[in-house]
Amino acid sequence: QVQLVESGGGLVQAGGSLRLSCAASGRTFSSYAMGWFRQAPGKERESVSTINRNGGSVYYDDSVKGRFTISRDNAKNTVYLEMNSLKPEDTAVYYCAARSTGWSSREFRDYDYWGQGTQVTVSS
Repeated sequence: QVQLVESGGGLVQAGGSLRLSCAASGRTFSSYAMGWFRQAPGKERESVSTINRNGGSVYYDDSVKGRFTISRDNAKNTVYLEMNSLKPEDTAVYYCAARSTGWSSREFRDYDYWGQGTQVTVSS
């Protein structure tokens, strides 16, 4: 069982930056692949970025490539999402997710545990 708690969301102007954190409970964090997903009102949940268990393989959706950076600190049981050059279309609830296998996936249905989400709002 893994519990995930996101933090770091907020209101920011276009062009600004935010850093999301996701703290995980449990001793086996390093065995989980992690992902960041987002969901805007009226839209499906979509993948933003994923990272495998040792951080050696990362994925970014084209919409965030070059602006967002995912990282993890297995000693701190935490995964991060650094978001720069934010755009109004990045506005959404951002969720952290953990997948029991060490390999990441872009499909949200492949993830076993979810945080409660953190709101990111980017004003124009």
